[in-house]
Amino acid sequence: MKKDNIIHARTCVYNVNYHIVWSTKYRKEVLTENIQSYLKSLFDEIAHDKDFKIAAMEIMPDHVHVFVSAHPKISPSYIAKMLKGISARKTLMQYPELTKQLWKGHLWNSSFYIETIGSISEDVIKKYIENQKTRG
Repeated sequence: MKKDNIIHARTCVYNVNYHIVWSTKYRKEVLTENIQSYLKSLFDEIAHDKDFKIAAMEIMPDHVHVFVSAHPKISPSYIAKMLKGISARKTLMQYPELTKQLWKGHLWNSSFYIETIGSISEDVIKKYIENQKTRG
């Protein structure tokens, strides 16, 4: 296990990471460079306010990738909800012309993809658990 990724909190020690991906409504390519820059800044602000960290992010014209680290008490669905909900409201206020390009003024598709990411692979963890009783 990599020791540099471990975070020490008051009640636990953890390394909890998520890769979250979501798209614009109808996969419309509406996220221009200016909007992408605005969203990156906004995502950092949301993460700071909601007490999680964005380790990496990339915004494409029609979808978003974020790599997030969070305390175990913060659910992954809460992280996605905060990033999508707050960013949609503020972005549509900042760029009202987007509502004309998106049906009913929804910026994001309602669904998202999420994957847990650790410092070691799934296979390594399975083997480690399976070999617990054989360790000397």
